Amino acid sequence: MFKQISLSLAAIALLASCSVKEDRINCSAPVTVSVSGFNVSQEPFSKAVQSVEDATAIKAITLAFYSGNTETYKSTQTRESLEEGETFGEFTTSLPLGNYTMIVLAIGGDNIPTLSGPTQASYGENVVGDTFATSQAVNINSSDTVNLDATLDRIVSCIAVNSTDGRSEEAKKLRITTSTGSRSFDPTTGLATVNTGITANITQPEAVGTVTRSAALLFLASDEQTADVTIETLDDEDQVIFRKTVTDVPLKRNRFTILTGALYDINATASSSSFLLNTDWLNPSTVNF
Repeated sequence: MFKQISLSLAAIALLASCSVKEDRINCSAPVTVSVSGFNVSQEPFSKAVQSVEDATAIKAITLAFYSGNTETYKSTQTRESLEEGETFGEFTTSLPLGNYTMIVLAIGGDNIPTLSGPTQASYGENVVGDTFATSQAVNINSSDTVNLDATLDRIVSCIAVNSTDGRSEEAKKLRITTSTGSRSFDPTTGLATVNTGITANITQPEAVGTVTRSAALLFLASDEQTADVTIETLDDEDQVIFRKTVTDVPLKRNRFTILTGALYDINATASSSSFLLNTDWLNPSTVNF
């Protein structure tokens, strides 16, 4: 006899029936979780729900169950490395009866964060990717059907830097440094676990003379916060060509903040004192540099 757990993110669990005479500590239930939907925002970033198959930017999904702080099950699927017969977003395992915290992470990037507990995950020194998460209490105590509702939401904030002038021959990289935010986060809240800022080094692939578009993702310590953002252009030996700090930049989860201004024309940047700032993903807003 099996029971089905159905989630709106399309998590489905099949639970085996256990006799009341059995030792509940030793009794396990097979669990299948199928992740098929989560909130995805695309420019102009109004909220929308997409299936995993449609959201092709999502490259990896991690599912974990914790009993307290004890990891009972954890598995990561990558879209490009599925075993034969596997379906992206579907997980099957067996769990002892009991109470659990279920964590699901969906990652749109090349780096997968390390999930070391129900309240601790980190990209370490790696680049933060677009990150979606959900946390759900799951009680497996019988063979009765359990219906759960959950949706994965984007939990990162984005800082974008757009140039109004063309890239110079000397400028090979852009460095974005923030005074707040983190690469580490609590999956149950989506908030940063430290708040010391990040540094992102971005190679400039655009041709000389063309405008550039660069971005860095980070986790915030609260849903909204401000940061001082330092923008630097670097040569091929990582020497700083241009540096500008924009203070009190507003950041928000599931929103990107765009800084727009001259980065490469030394004469222009020397006389420029403001950046144009636009925030989006949920609602747009503006600043100048």
